[in-house]
Amino acid sequence: MTASHLLDPDATLALARDVLDIESQAISAAAARLDERFVQAVRIALNCGGRVVVTGMGKSGHVGRKITATLASTGTPAMFVHPAEASHGDLGMITRADVVLAISNSGESEELTAILPLIKRMGVPLLAMTGRSSSSLGRHADVVLDTGVEKEACPHNLAPTASTTVQLAMGDALAVALLSARGFRPDDFARSHPGGALGRKLLTLVGDVMRPAEQAPRVGLDASLSEMMREISAKGLGATAVIDATGRPVGIFTDGDLRRLIEGGTELRAVSAGAVMHRHPRTVRPDALAVEAAELMETHNINSLLVVDAQGHLCGALNSHDLMRAKVI
Repeated sequence: MTASHLLDPDATLALARDVLDIESQAISAAAARLDERFVQAVRIALNCGGRVVVTGMGKSGHVGRKITATLASTGTPAMFVHPAEASHGDLGMITRADVVLAISNSGESEELTAILPLIKRMGVPLLAMTGRSSSSLGRHADVVLDTGVEKEACPHNLAPTASTTVQLAMGDALAVALLSARGFRPDDFARSHPGGALGRKLLTLVGDVMRPAEQAPRVGLDASLSEMMREISAKGLGATAVIDATGRPVGIFTDGDLRRLIEGGTELRAVSAGAVMHRHPRTVRPDALAVEAAELMETHNINSLLVVDAQGHLCGALNSHDLMRAKVI
């Protein structure tokens, strides 16, 4: 009989809920213990002229790497240094302008405690996340952030579970507090994440995704229906701008407009662009965010937009497919 056959679904779910309950209670307890020491830690990191150097062994080291990444992506320069490697040369990565954030639940990790006197001798501020303020790490630290837990979520109270969850949450709290103090904005975040969805939304401009002027369909006010349809077919936008003598769009005509004319029994041979166009078409500037163009299309239930320059001249066009290809929507 395999182990999977011995699995008790009810007991498994009960254990999972117990783990989540223990870890959520541990975070709540850590939040209740927050005091002026957290503010002091934020102040020290904020005034740092260099980087926040995060270090930790084992599971605390894994948490430290995540905290490093979160700090760096939210406006606080940070790097991770492995404590064992620090004793063999990597300590040279730390400068007097830096701040060290050391993480250890016990506060007695041998590789970590070995470098604490050297860090203090350099005059580098030392922040600690530990479950024991009286530990070697706690005694060396300028500020101790209490990440202690009553018990681990492991049934044997051995595997780092609740303690690493609290460390991770405390790191997030520190990063977000620094983010707020620095006035870090969504566009700042996007510049750190140019390949992500948020980066595309906050960094992509209409000019980056629009069809250029030569590919933007356009006809004059006196153009016939056949001329409009040839332009729509040639440019593949599903619509054409109707421009005046100065090159400014004064209307738009779409495939949908053609269907409505046919359904209404209009004599198609006699129509002109100026007579059947929609006046005052929706337009957007090339320096607007592409996500703003998407919102404009959604608000007005349209699929195409004309792009105009500062003087109001037609300089491009785009539709929802262009925005989808750019992964803006």
